[in-house]
Amino acid sequence: MDLNDFISNFALQFDETDAEVFSKSTVFKDLEEWSSLTALSIIAMVDDEYDVKLKGDDIRNSSTIEDLFVIVKSRK
Repeated sequence: MDLNDFISNFALQFDETDAEVFSKSTVFKDLEEWSSLTALSIIAMVDDEYDVKLKGDDIRNSSTIEDLFVIVKSRK
């Protein structure tokens, strides 16, 4: 499991935000496009790509993309 791949997959869930905006330190909740629907898309992407179940609390307790990556990686 690679952080850069995770960032790329994360970025694909956003339609209007440039991919260059996304890095391990991106505070995803501060993105203009962030919404509860985007959160559901992230949860679905993690389930499909990594076979890991994220919960709403996991997203609420994370600030950066790397925070989420660490959670997903710990459950692999």
